[in-house]
Amino acid sequence: MTVRHFAVVVVAAFSIGGPTLAGQIGGQPQGGGRGRAGGPPPPPANLPESPTAVALPMISAEVTGPGPIFDSSPSLAPGKGLAGFNYEAHEYFVSGTANGEPYTTRIVVRKPADNSKFSGLVLAEAMHGSGAAHMFEFTSIYTMASGHAAVEILTTPPAQFVALNEARYKDLKLNGAQTNEILAQIGSLVRSGNLVGGPVRKMVLAGTSMTAGVLINYLPAHMVYRTPQMQRVYDGFLPMSNGSMIRDIDVPIIHVPTMHEVSGNITNRQDSDDPGKQYRLYEFAGMGHIDTRDSVRMKPNPCAQPLSRYPEQAFMSVALDHLFKWVDQGKVPPRADRILLDRNEYNDGSMMALDEHGNARGGIRNTYVDVPTARYTIRPAAATPVVPNASDYIARGGQQAANLMCGLSTAQADFTSAQLKTLYKGKQAYVKAVETRLTELEKAGWSLPLYREMIVGDAAKVTF
Repeated sequence: MTVRHFAVVVVAAFSIGGPTLAGQIGGQPQGGGRGRAGGPPPPPANLPESPTAVALPMISAEVTGPGPIFDSSPSLAPGKGLAGFNYEAHEYFVSGTANGEPYTTRIVVRKPADNSKFSGLVLAEAMHGSGAAHMFEFTSIYTMASGHAAVEILTTPPAQFVALNEARYKDLKLNGAQTNEILAQIGSLVRSGNLVGGPVRKMVLAGTSMTAGVLINYLPAHMVYRTPQMQRVYDGFLPMSNGSMIRDIDVPIIHVPTMHEVSGNITNRQDSDDPGKQYRLYEFAGMGHIDTRDSVRMKPNPCAQPLSRYPEQAFMSVALDHLFKWVDQGKVPPRADRILLDRNEYNDGSMMALDEHGNARGGIRNTYVDVPTARYTIRPAAATPVVPNASDYIARGGQQAANLMCGLSTAQADFTSAQLKTLYKGKQAYVKAVETRLTELEKAGWSLPLYREMIVGDAAKVTF
């Protein structure tokens, strides 16, 4: 797949100026004051009243042309693309009937080239309306290093596909009222065959921001749609960059709001291990709504402050790993403290309670906030005018696009050399402190050893 800068952007809304979902940036709580989300929207009226098997759709041969593929994962970490893990991406068209109407959509399957390396676990997601498979992007190193497969499902109108390559994508046709049934049908299709390299043992549905909203809206359908063998389609759910109240269901959920949601529209649902209520809320201190470290949409930086280099991927993968172990091995994940709120923007500019370094207190900890060399703040202002040589998305959308993206971003204010010397005396002592804290976090299940080289490498780059 070739990297393509084609209006692919992480957004909390369906489009610039479009509607937002509860729990996302710009969304308003549905039930009460600021800082608490209301309940999810009512289930679609056309759902069956009792568990019902969905029909399996038809799948095409692999699509290899004409012309270029729509690249939905341009923001992988440098040097950590598919080839580096001996992975392949395969595109297919899938056709069926959903909500009483025919549809043709596309899926992309990312899997080990050697089928014997497939773990039996699948990460599924609806493609973000902006054109990106963000959940694969946000967890790609972990997903591929583990041998998991990733399946991306198009559930939004295909206009941007046709705009890129009409000859290849002209037959795509679907609408939003078909989304839930499409997710159930394609999930059943993945479970029924060898699309991902072998039998599927467990499959979870994940989403971030807009696609977390798609996931939450699917949950009533999850309770009634079944595979042709009358099995559940998905074994767990992972909504991220979302703070909505989420209904109880019959499989585990790990919910990951970021500092953006914690500061504005955040659920108060409590963790539970009870059957039918299995739930964890994981709030990672330092984590913002979008990944400003690797996103091609944010290069060059369109904001007025330096962007965060916090490795979003390293910690979103912690949540995914815990969910897979929960659904596959029955290993109950740890509970976590939540980020502390003082609900007072006038004392320090934040709704969160901040420590002496200006970083969030509480939540799931990491070396970036426990052995800090910077302050992480949300919603930096956009540069005005728009920066020269902006990314395609920023260039196309101009100041409005820059304002949107910076509002979803996290800024990083590095400490001065004098501050670093006061805190750590010297570089060697600082790196040692990072390594010591990282080992503690790994043992507690809050950092994956897979990302140790990246995290220690970041520490090694800090200059005194």
